[in-house]
Amino acid sequence: MAARSKKHKWSIDFAGSGRLRSVVASSDIVSPVGFMEGSVVSDRTKDVDPNLIVKRSWDIALAPVKQVPMNMFIMWMAGNSISIFPIMMVGMMFIRPIYAILALQKTFKDIEGEQAPFQKLVFILGNVFCLAMAVYKCHVMGLLPTHTSDWLAFVQPQERMEWSGGGVIL
Repeated sequence: MAARSKKHKWSIDFAGSGRLRSVVASSDIVSPVGFMEGSVVSDRTKDVDPNLIVKRSWDIALAPVKQVPMNMFIMWMAGNSISIFPIMMVGMMFIRPIYAILALQKTFKDIEGEQAPFQKLVFILGNVFCLAMAVYKCHVMGLLPTHTSDWLAFVQPQERMEWSGGGVIL
């Protein structure tokens, strides 16, 4: 019976009346081993590794370059037809790099040091390359006006002299 009379911190007394049940006060319970009263947050600051900061900043700067293979695969999978899916893919290929370049200061606000200008340059060049891929995709799809007949009504479009079928007899 002596063991049952000892109450734990989170025990509930079900003998209470109705919905109101009493919770044992925390002053009756002994603190566990290793528990210290006071704040959990320590006053000392963590040592910041400068190599880790440089590595993280290069990861941010190289992010657009790392997206190039994925963007190339997505452009290949989208195809060259003029339909909603390829148009959306090309639109995203234009929008994402433009937003990234416009948010350059926000992206690099915590990065400092002697390599920061070069990292910003790499970031901008990676996004410009993604924009160039989007322009190329528009050219392949035929969305860019590349011939004079595209913008002048009185010039006839070019006519093909030969057709090639890639080994298939036409």
